[in-house]
Amino acid sequence: MPGPMPTLLNYSPPMDPYLDVLHVDEDILVVNKQSGLLSVPGKDPSLWDCIEYRAHQTWPTAGMCHRLDKDTSGVMVMALNKRAHGRIGSQFEHRQTTKSYIARVSGLVADDRGTIDLPLATDWENKPRQRVDYENGRHALTDWEVIEREAYATRVKLVPRTGRTHQLRVHMKALGHVILGDAFYAEGADLVAADRLQLHAAELGFTHPTSGEFMTFVAPTPF
Repeated sequence: MPGPMPTLLNYSPPMDPYLDVLHVDEDILVVNKQSGLLSVPGKDPSLWDCIEYRAHQTWPTAGMCHRLDKDTSGVMVMALNKRAHGRIGSQFEHRQTTKSYIARVSGLVADDRGTIDLPLATDWENKPRQRVDYENGRHALTDWEVIEREAYATRVKLVPRTGRTHQLRVHMKALGHVILGDAFYAEGADLVAADRLQLHAAELGFTHPTSGEFMTFVAPTPF
């Protein structure tokens, strides 16, 4: 079993850069979120600092179209007006966006590529952890491909075909190769092998709400 439930009581988000902007125009703001920074404020009043708050300092109308887990880094898009928010939000809802992640996982993955098709549900006794649940779980699908095999770890590209909570983290654990540094699902050597969750949203593609152009944004993997 994983260790004690991680808490945010000692929440100390990275400050440099304060907000890493990849692109901005009249409709959208695209940022590269650091690991350790919330996407939106937490329930506790002390958890006010987040991507949304920082964006509002310069762009007060910026609204979230999707989220990344606190410990996941990478590309996020925000809408700067209601029309853009509706159009981009619809693309996420209907899976018309493209996403790919880079992760370092424990051990040496034997095959070169594959698909994980395992239903996921909330682990109510260990919330917010999720678990594979064949009876009550929601359909979840992840494509994966090996990029590089290291001595004791494997770097993989992950493409989620569905958008379940902690999907990539639980699917890789179920494959037998937990993501390194994962405070929720890794334990022992796999937990301390990295000083952060080794999961990065490397690429995000969507159709611009005004121009109709399909745009792809990339953020270099920081590990």
